[in-house]
Amino acid sequence: MSKKYLIIGAGFSGSVLANQLTKNCDCIIDIWDERNHIGGNCHTKRDEQTGIMVHEYGPHIFNTDKKEIWDFVNSFGEFRPYVHRVKAMSNGKIYSLPVNLHTINQLFGKSFTPAQAKDFLKTLANGSITQPQNFEEQALHFIGKELYHAFFYGYTKKQWGCEPTELPASILKRIPVRFNYDDNYHNNIFTGIPVDGYSSVIQKMLEHKNIHVTLNKKFNPGMNISGYDHVFYTGPLDAWFNYKHGRLGYRTVTFEKFYANGDFQGTAQMNYCDVDVPFTRITEHKHFTNWEQHDKTIYFKEFSKETEPSDIPYYPKRLEKDKVLLMQYRNDAQALQGVSFLGRLATYRYMDMHHVIGEALNFSNAFLHAIKAGNKPPVFSNTEE
Repeated sequence: MSKKYLIIGAGFSGSVLANQLTKNCDCIIDIWDERNHIGGNCHTKRDEQTGIMVHEYGPHIFNTDKKEIWDFVNSFGEFRPYVHRVKAMSNGKIYSLPVNLHTINQLFGKSFTPAQAKDFLKTLANGSITQPQNFEEQALHFIGKELYHAFFYGYTKKQWGCEPTELPASILKRIPVRFNYDDNYHNNIFTGIPVDGYSSVIQKMLEHKNIHVTLNKKFNPGMNISGYDHVFYTGPLDAWFNYKHGRLGYRTVTFEKFYANGDFQGTAQMNYCDVDVPFTRITEHKHFTNWEQHDKTIYFKEFSKETEPSDIPYYPKRLEKDKVLLMQYRNDAQALQGVSFLGRLATYRYMDMHHVIGEALNFSNAFLHAIKAGNKPPVFSNTEE
């Protein structure tokens, strides 16, 4: 007899899981999503006025160093090569990001070779900070105050809504500094954009007679889900428990949409690093699909703010008080029977798409092995970090 599973959330986590379960075991799957579309924050659709494929919740560039994940997503639609080149507006001038040899030479009015730039940066770095305790100390330790204030201080303060001294040092470890002229934002070898958008990719993942998707259906704690053999939850972890310990901290993003003729800024993403500019960046979506031609353009100003109950959570803050709450919720979850938690929101971590997909693939295997062996399935897709 077929097992009956419920997956809450039709983003990449839930969709990859549904695809793998129906492929590898006899089951019927219901998927509920509170939004009116699949895809979660990766949802894409064509703008009616311009015909441009728009990333509705901000840009998503697929990149991975794992060929098996690249092959997996390409089995659901064509991904064309794309190189993400970010520019930054700082003090009235435009620079390349990540910080690279061109950025350094331009900011300081130099013509350094790679070796000279490395030596120069050592003179700027604050050697007295041996064990950085926060974001600002980490930046000053590695790149010094000039680069820090030009590109990171204002942007970070706007993005996270607090002084960088309040943020953990680990956030800056994701930001590279290069001593060559490589301005490709990503290091991974496999990088691309789906020709028909991410929602099309996810739709193909869900094309199975035993997968039934219901949109505009919000899960609420206390709902009767006893008819399912197992429930997989990809929503906010604290929401499952009706916030009984308090709310985990998130930042969210709001967008202002604009139209123009031709090309507005000449690049897909322009960061605004000065603290007195209220938005963090402008993204122009026609540049994500350079194989298409459009006479008009659409672009978005992005504003970061604290997440309120009615907002969509984007970035987990993971401050010390959040980590305390997280452990309380994880302990509560471990005591549950027949429920598993996976994905960015349910594990309360910042994750790129390839991380989400890879973890969902691994989790589906772990779940199936546990069921086959008669063991309790894993409760979380990750161990606590």
